[in-house]
Amino acid sequence: MKFVKLPVEAQKIIANPTHEELKALAQDGCRKTVYDSASFISGVRNRSAKKTFIAEDGVPLGVDQQGISVEEATRIAAEVHKYLKNQEIIRLDRRMGLHRDFSLHCRLYITSRFARIPLKWNIMLFPPVDSEADPDLVSIYIPEWPERVIFCHPLAGVTYILGTDYFGEAKKSFLRMAMFRCKQAGGLGFHAGSKVLRVKEETGELKDVGFLLFGLSGTGKTTLTMHDHNLQEPERAIIRQDDVVMMNPQGYCYGTENGFYIKTEGLDESQKVLYKAAQSPEAIFENVKVTDNGLIDFDNNELTSNGRGVIRREDVWGVDQSIDLEKAHRLIFITRHDKIVPPVARLNPAQAAAFFMLGESIETSAGDPTKAGQSKREVGTNPFIVGLEGEEGNRLLEILEVNPDIECYLLNTGSVGMGGNRPGIKISISASTNILKHIARGDIKWKQDQDWGYQVPELIPEMDMHAYDPATYYTKEDYHDMVEQLREERMNWLAKYGELKQEIKRAIAKA
Repeated sequence: MKFVKLPVEAQKIIANPTHEELKALAQDGCRKTVYDSASFISGVRNRSAKKTFIAEDGVPLGVDQQGISVEEATRIAAEVHKYLKNQEIIRLDRRMGLHRDFSLHCRLYITSRFARIPLKWNIMLFPPVDSEADPDLVSIYIPEWPERVIFCHPLAGVTYILGTDYFGEAKKSFLRMAMFRCKQAGGLGFHAGSKVLRVKEETGELKDVGFLLFGLSGTGKTTLTMHDHNLQEPERAIIRQDDVVMMNPQGYCYGTENGFYIKTEGLDESQKVLYKAAQSPEAIFENVKVTDNGLIDFDNNELTSNGRGVIRREDVWGVDQSIDLEKAHRLIFITRHDKIVPPVARLNPAQAAAFFMLGESIETSAGDPTKAGQSKREVGTNPFIVGLEGEEGNRLLEILEVNPDIECYLLNTGSVGMGGNRPGIKISISASTNILKHIARGDIKWKQDQDWGYQVPELIPEMDMHAYDPATYYTKEDYHDMVEQLREERMNWLAKYGELKQEIKRAIAKA
């Protein structure tokens, strides 16, 4: 049976309303804040990963992906299109990416009673070149559908989002398909933020260092991407992208989005770039506590610990006119551990591909709130991979091998030494931003780690490295046992991916 991409017909289609018209359509359920910004509460407050499927039609299913048969996808699609014929829907066309070599026409269809979703999505992407042209990617979204199911057909470029009103499903539906397109074209799509750190070399000359920061939601990716690192002119941080970038084989990174989708839990003045942008009247909040007098309480988790905000690029201090990176010079794999992982480690290409595949972190309320706080692994810290996961690790290794100027690092934003023979230490935001600043400057002194084979810092300016040495918190025997247990877990994880190159699997074997 062949999947057929059906045309969308409805009783009424509101085609490409302006942003002001979307605001008017989204008045129901809107609460105004003291900044005159809009705030909404959704019924579903996190992504529905367990209800997300990939059509089994021409694309091999990855180990960590769920498939849906062509027959079942076709059946559901037919019911959806029958339902839409009697509905009023919004059609919104937007453009993802601005580069001539990467730009996709995206089209969202959604029932009009949920206008708050396209209102947010309108901020996230760019105006289309021609809104009447055939789109590259289509998402059909019916939040009121009685059954919750999300499925995409990668080759047809269509996604159905049913039975959930969580905005993140709309945003990620297009990014998932775009990353698949990039992989088909020989590159890689990354769930990563991007920025440039303009820093002084020892000679006093300024240099621009391009960064990609990988990380699951809630691990600090957005916070670190949007941070200014307390740099003073002429040094500065230049923010490019917050969520997804596309890398070609030469290390050029295409940006995708115009807006930023931020996690608001604990947002305060210490994150001054984000905090200031969140005070714009054009920000839109989702599942964030707003009091009766309009005050926003970012510390209140009464609704969810996955409160979100959509902010405009133009309201973010530190952006420039580009969304692309000319070169990703530094790849940062953000992880969260609390015992024996150092605050930073420098990786060789095979180790970098291994830690990309391991994607170690903790679960957050953005993914599975029932497991929030538990350790987890996600290849590429990217829950949106389509196709064989090992192919992505192999391709990353190939890119790194032909681009020796790309350096890779593991960055722990959790803690060191918890449960040891003296109190452990939390790795603060200021510590992590300082590490990234000195990675850019190139003035960290490194030494070899005897257990893992990667390099760990002997000296980082402005930091007491003794406090961050994991081995000093435990007895020699306990530390050895924890190392070997973690190594076994890592090797078992990598063994799942049969297509993954052996040199990547061996990279985390005993040094």
